[in-house]
Amino acid sequence: MSKLTHLDEQGRAAMVDVSEKPVTTRVARAGATLAMKPETLALLKSGNAPKGDVLATARIAGIQAAKRTPDLIPLCHALAISKVEVHFNDRLEGPNAFVDIETRVKCSGQTGVEMEALCAATVAALTLYDMLKAVEKTMRVENVRVLEKQGGRSGHFVAETSST
Repeated sequence: MSKLTHLDEQGRAAMVDVSEKPVTTRVARAGATLAMKPETLALLKSGNAPKGDVLATARIAGIQAAKRTPDLIPLCHALAISKVEVHFNDRLEGPNAFVDIETRVKCSGQTGVEMEALCAATVAALTLYDMLKAVEKTMRVENVRVLEKQGGRSGHFVAETSST
């Protein structure tokens, strides 16, 4: 197992020094899923949710979350993010409904943007929940994960797809 990079020799939390790393283009995609009842999804798709334009608000929240990641995750570096995308896809599977959130974050820097992509996906899902909770309290945020990362020393990573 690799040494934990966010601990110093005494085991104390420490920010990683990235000053000697080369600046490269970094891209990360992350995802999350909001599980809900089909009736809630129908309301969302109709545009008639009680709190207004749910998807537009969640998209802005995801973008803002990516930009604010170092304020939320203590040892993350502040990055000059050049692009954040937040996409939503809905699906029905039997008696269940889902909104899949996918985010993509890009920068030129000395460290990756996986945490920014994960924050964007998670906050977008939480915002959907917040804006729809008046009609359904049983929704679940599920399957938060990194889907892909590119750039830097560790190269290109693509998550395995799962059947669930």
